[in-house]
Amino acid sequence: MKRMILVKMAGAVSAVAAIILCCILAFRSASVDLTLYLQALVQGIVEGVTEFLPVSSTGHMIIVDSFFPMKDAEFAKLFEVVIQLGAILSVLVYFYKTIFPKKWNVDGFMDMIPLWSRVVVGVIPAAVIGFLLDDFIEAHLFNVVVVSVALVVWGVALVFSGYLEKCKSNTPEIVKMSYHMALAVGFFQCLAMVPGTSRSAVTILGAMCLGCSRACAAEFSFFLAIPTMFGASLLKLLKGGAHLTPPQWIALGIGFVTAFFVAWAVIAWFMDYVKRHDFKLFGWYRIVLGIILLILLFCGVIRLPTEKDASVPETQIEAQAETSLGAQSGADALVKSQVETPQIEASGMETPPSNP
Repeated sequence: MKRMILVKMAGAVSAVAAIILCCILAFRSASVDLTLYLQALVQGIVEGVTEFLPVSSTGHMIIVDSFFPMKDAEFAKLFEVVIQLGAILSVLVYFYKTIFPKKWNVDGFMDMIPLWSRVVVGVIPAAVIGFLLDDFIEAHLFNVVVVSVALVVWGVALVFSGYLEKCKSNTPEIVKMSYHMALAVGFFQCLAMVPGTSRSAVTILGAMCLGCSRACAAEFSFFLAIPTMFGASLLKLLKGGAHLTPPQWIALGIGFVTAFFVAWAVIAWFMDYVKRHDFKLFGWYRIVLGIILLILLFCGVIRLPTEKDASVPETQIEAQAETSLGAQSGADALVKSQVETPQIEASGMETPPSNP
């Protein structure tokens, strides 16, 4: 098992190295923005590492964007959606023996019903609540303060998560979960709509509270991620959309492939880790990171966007509009004067001089 994990991690590192090499070749062959490709690579790595660990991928992406933002805000939103799809693909590849039927016939599909029926039930709460509150959450909660507080609060919960297994009888397999339990875990998953919470953290803690073992809770969290993340990505794609330039298409490819390979290696490591360890390591990491972010906010290193900042683009647009209108008015006046001058001269030539 350890050898397989090392092989997958080595494969992920090799893939990322190949991506970097392709970027270097692209930089030499065309005049493109180096920063965009570097951002794609960094965010792809961050997404792949944090998506399925209980540390909040959305929170980390907001942090990265605070220090290293993309110039095009609309493309940045689309980019985050696409690299999430790369992470989802890694789950399908890693768990393909479990989530796909062993035989592609009626009996094979019937064998998959106990697993996927529980996953579907668990996804229902997030599908309904997420659809209703997505715009509100993105408008009011996507900031570093919320991320910092959520990191600390749920970090404390992860530190004490080891006591849950001592208080509850364990459910070792997903197919032995009741549908009421699957639905309850789905409601826990809704808490992850607050950035910084971590979808995997709350679903794992929720499943453990209800009696699942660590391995079962982690596995069910991964399976819930497939329809949940795919649905969330599809919703954002339908709401957004963008006309991409060739460098942006390349950046999407870099982020997608990087997120896929890194997430694939992280899943392999994490599934082996949870069989032998609790989640205290991740809890302490979250607490330390959250406190550091709050200190940076207090010291002014990270500045929250204000209403004044939000009004700057509108002011700039208005100024540009006024400038263009002024320029257009000046041009019209110049053309009019040029047209009227010959007419005046002509009329002056035809009119006889007046007698004194």
